[in-house]
Amino acid sequence: MRIISYNVNGIRSATKKGFVEWLSTDPADVICLQEVKAEKEQADFAAIEALGYHTFWFSAEKKGYSGVAVFTRIQPDNVFYGNGIMQSDAEGRVIRLDFGDVTLINAYFPSGTSGDERQTYKYQWLAEFHEYLTDLRKTRPNLVICGDYNIAHKEIDIHNPKGNKKSSGFLPEERAWMDTFYNDGYVDTLRVFKPEPHQYSWWSARFPSVRLENKGWRIDYISVTEPLRDRLKDAAIYPDVKHSDHCPVYVELK
Repeated sequence: MRIISYNVNGIRSATKKGFVEWLSTDPADVICLQEVKAEKEQADFAAIEALGYHTFWFSAEKKGYSGVAVFTRIQPDNVFYGNGIMQSDAEGRVIRLDFGDVTLINAYFPSGTSGDERQTYKYQWLAEFHEYLTDLRKTRPNLVICGDYNIAHKEIDIHNPKGNKKSSGFLPEERAWMDTFYNDGYVDTLRVFKPEPHQYSWWSARFPSVRLENKGWRIDYISVTEPLRDRLKDAAIYPDVKHSDHCPVYVELK
């Protein structure tokens, strides 16, 4: 199973930049998108389905905001829209698909960059999401958690760690949550295969030169629970794919 996680920062915008043409190159069996910012009917889903993908959307109640989608050539056994937590579901942040003994979670973690209120909600969401995963693991131990986590975990995951110590997305409390998360039986799949620095998945669109110079953040992850570690075959980041201010991240499982 080849899986991609990709914050497209608006599916309609990404489509204008060649997203569907890129899909036609068969980059993965399962494509997890975050921040689609559209209802299914507002996107060119017919062209996507013509490529052999089943499409599952979970949009936010607010138009043009947030939302997740999964395009998969493998028919899932079950699909669950949301995680049962009211505000998270209203913002279209989580969709779950079961494939045999593997459960895939596609999540768009909140950002705290707009101010204290959203940063407070981000901490609440992180706690609730971890609890949701803990409950789910009791019956579905093989989890794959794709998404824009909106957190750079370690100094190696950000171009300028010293200058961003007080920036949302690299705050000590957020990084401590990541520590707790990975210490609770989850695996950062990219680091299994690529421990070297300068592996980033997001670059500020306000300063186009930072992408050219690779001055970015790694805030997009595919994590798996420990029982899936031995089934990992490969993981990668694709910085040359440019339909968004993010780029796709990839994992392959046996």
